[in-house]
Amino acid sequence: MYNSVAVIGGDKRQLYCAKAFLNDGMKVTLGGFDKLISDCEIEITSAFEAALCSEVIVLPLPCVKGAFLNAPLSNENIELSDELVCAMKGKKIFCGMKDKLINACDKINPQLIYDYSQREEFAVHNAVATAEGAIEIAMREFEGTISHSRCLVCGYGRIGKVLADRLSALNADVTVSARKLSDLAFISTKQLSAVSTNKLYTLSPFDIIFNTVPAPIIDSRILSHIGKNAIVIDLASLPGGVDFESASRLNICAIHALSLPGKCAPKTAGEIIKNTITNMLEEDDRCQKPA
Repeated sequence: MYNSVAVIGGDKRQLYCAKAFLNDGMKVTLGGFDKLISDCEIEITSAFEAALCSEVIVLPLPCVKGAFLNAPLSNENIELSDELVCAMKGKKIFCGMKDKLINACDKINPQLIYDYSQREEFAVHNAVATAEGAIEIAMREFEGTISHSRCLVCGYGRIGKVLADRLSALNADVTVSARKLSDLAFISTKQLSAVSTNKLYTLSPFDIIFNTVPAPIIDSRILSHIGKNAIVIDLASLPGGVDFESASRLNICAIHALSLPGKCAPKTAGEIIKNTITNMLEEDDRCQKPA
């Protein structure tokens, strides 16, 4: 098993990820966290030195922005220079959205790059943080209470499942839309109202609409029928599933809430990253052992 890890770049999620590794007894070095150098118990150094002295490299989600590592807490841009790539050579690199890293730098062996953001346990645990973050936004922006409010959840994937359960627990009147008959059947077993996505426009007005579907679902036809003072919270990845232009024209509060785990629960999000990487390392270790 590995004993040292370098966490290079990222935001508070990566900081809490590093702390979680430290609590597990790992030797941890931070790279690209210059802005925290006066207030952190973990050693902070350059990206090159962190990579050089560690067995495992952890990069953020997303791992790169353009030609540079995603490092908002660094005083300088961290370039994927020959020197840095050489320091990472032969080491396992864990990152989010690994295709971006492969496209940005063809000098890193892609077989040593692992994408923790594609793991199922990562997605499931992040769904909880996303759902709670969405409810926090709703509590802040909606002028009524969640209790007894008419809520629509579009989509019954990981986030939709958690969100519908959380809203129901808060005594909201919850309707969930889905396309699959199997999903509609399962929604009904949860004592929630179920509706086919293509029939949303036939429903009574809602107070709060949560969209989780990365496709144009909430169009002008639906927006024109939602309740007075209603809000729309779009959780889907870009470009989202809400017609924001129509929402603006109709004077509807529509919010595209992206990357909620990192914004609303960075400690939990960082620990999810760490736990996912630990699972991947343990799986790889078992594969390497002779039968």
